[in-house]
Amino acid sequence: MTDTNQGATHLTTASFDATISEAGDKPVLVDFFAEWCGPCKMAAPIIDELSGTYAGKAVIAKVDVDANQGLAQKYGVMSIPTVVMLKNGKEINRKIGFAGREGYVQMLDSAMKA
Repeated sequence: MTDTNQGATHLTTASFDATISEAGDKPVLVDFFAEWCGPCKMAAPIIDELSGTYAGKAVIAKVDVDANQGLAQKYGVMSIPTVVMLKNGKEINRKIGFAGREGYVQMLDSAMKA
């Protein structure tokens, strides 16, 4: 189930693959987070805001690692927040820890040029 009411699309194990394939050649930024994680809470409003800024140009998504442990394992997420940039279904970039708005913007902008 995806939820787009709060900015970024919330993905689950069930919706992840379909969302990534539907993105086509648009970059997909995936924020792996947990509700209890302080740095994740700092990143959340930035990630949500970027979903509006990049609407139609990129997919901005979130995965709760506690609820979707299989996805976290699949992508080797050891620390949170971890933001993974995918393009055409393949990982092209990753930032571990809170990167700030500028860090996420740089990831998105470079993925759109790739």
